Amino acid sequence: MTGKERIAAILKRQSVDRIGLYEHFWGESYSRWVSQGHIPEGQSFEDHFNFDIRKSWGLNLVADIDFVPVVLEERENAVLIRDGNGATMRHAKGHAGTPEHVDFEVKCRDDWERLIKPRLAAFDPRRVSVKSHQAVFADARAKQCFSCYGGIHVFEFMHAVCGHENMLAGMALDPEWIADMANTYGDLVILYLDYLFKEAGKPDGVWLFEDLGFKERPFMSPAMYKEIIFPAHKKTIDWAHERGLPVLMHACGFVEPLLDGMVEAGIDCLHVMEVKAGMDPIRIHRKFRDRLTLFGGMDVRPLVANDLDGVRKELTKIPELMEDNGYILHSDHSIPGECDYATYRTFIDEGLSIGTYR
Repeated sequence: MTGKERIAAILKRQSVDRIGLYEHFWGESYSRWVSQGHIPEGQSFEDHFNFDIRKSWGLNLVADIDFVPVVLEERENAVLIRDGNGATMRHAKGHAGTPEHVDFEVKCRDDWERLIKPRLAAFDPRRVSVKSHQAVFADARAKQCFSCYGGIHVFEFMHAVCGHENMLAGMALDPEWIADMANTYGDLVILYLDYLFKEAGKPDGVWLFEDLGFKERPFMSPAMYKEIIFPAHKKTIDWAHERGLPVLMHACGFVEPLLDGMVEAGIDCLHVMEVKAGMDPIRIHRKFRDRLTLFGGMDVRPLVANDLDGVRKELTKIPELMEDNGYILHSDHSIPGECDYATYRTFIDEGLSIGTYR
């Protein structure tokens, strides 16, 4: 089977030759493995490891698209930047990671309605790079891989504007404000993806990124998800399904309590299943096996430690996860620079061997 045929079938839980394969990496992994001679410089991870998926990336929905980020402070190991959303973030130097949230001009509904929402009202084609997405879709077609538009979705767009603390307090104290933000960003995603797909052609699927949890807890209760976030999710997912596009959703953190709502919203595939946050892919598979394709859930910590026994223990999950044909191999987040090339190669070679249907 081609990668495109394989992933399309896995997302429908139809018969395939083997499980799917894709991975995310921190930038340090690439530079290290290239310097060690494992990957030719300029060759992508996708091509080197023959992944089944090719993913383009993102929309620019920063409120002030013409704003030039301002460096407020620079230290040896970090830089403090204010962006076009009026958000001040501290970014680490020398390694990738989540920036520290320092301050936000938007703290309440009035700030959102005054500073952000009016700037998003007018359509601006600069917010989507048609050519870059088009190149990824074309590359996928040439290599017979499954192509995905990939990008953050409503929850991620919101916290980039007002930060998690203001957003989560708003969900409790002013839920109509947060629902308005969610619906605004949902409508914008639909608006710009509609434009993108008309200009660049449709991919094979839509991959939305929503980090809805942290360690052992989601950021909200299932009732709050259903009331505030679900309508925007369902609207976007319905739009994709009407165009024949399956929807994959990435969700870091512990999101199991939200899964009933997310499945009702229509997601076809759950990506990453972060074990270190408390997620259990086997438990999820047993509950949703006939309704949800699973993608990931292999604890990255043995890979980071280059613990081959630990890696092989993680791979013992595959025989059950591959039942009913709905599994794609991936770590439970991303591969960092500490992971040796040989360790990762063992992970995928032995994983695909176990994950071949006989």
